[in-house]
Amino acid sequence: MKKLAVLLFATLLGATAQAAEYKIDTKGAHAFIQFRIKHLGYSWLYGRFDDFKGSFTYDESAPEKSSINVNIDVTSLDSNHAERDKHLRGEDFLYTEKFPTATFKSTDFEPLGDGKAKLTGELTLRGVTKPITIDVSDIGGGKDPWGGYRQGFTGTTEFALKDFGIDYDLGPASQKVEMILDVEGIRQ
Repeated sequence: MKKLAVLLFATLLGATAQAAEYKIDTKGAHAFIQFRIKHLGYSWLYGRFDDFKGSFTYDESAPEKSSINVNIDVTSLDSNHAERDKHLRGEDFLYTEKFPTATFKSTDFEPLGDGKAKLTGELTLRGVTKPITIDVSDIGGGKDPWGGYRQGFTGTTEFALKDFGIDYDLGPASQKVEMILDVEGIRQ
């Protein structure tokens, strides 16, 4: 009986120690990649990328082992203004004709407590790869009404446009872009 209890405990421990794989729920529009940048220092310009996909691993008992990979179709940029979108997709900014895809691949996940973490990874945008750090908050996880299991996070980051080869002069207040990232994943 003692051997059976030890075997059962070891099996349960092994099952809980493995990270679960999640597919980012873009089909149900439960994930968003948004941005904002100051417009000449007078207001905020908001936009989003409508077409992206990715996956992440997450284990509540070992969050430091978490990872994420995302591919973004930057041609799907939408700032709610067709002419501006055309300019943002052009050579002055994203140059989507030459660089239609951006990617993010995590390299480190540092839990900070209370559902907060620092996610570090390599962002490739406009053909340039640089490390960025995202401030992450765990929104929560659990069963969904369709028999699946979901996990959600939100994050923010900021980086200089010139770091990714974008040197169009929008004025001194508009040198950095803020990213707002909301991810809901479906356990696979």
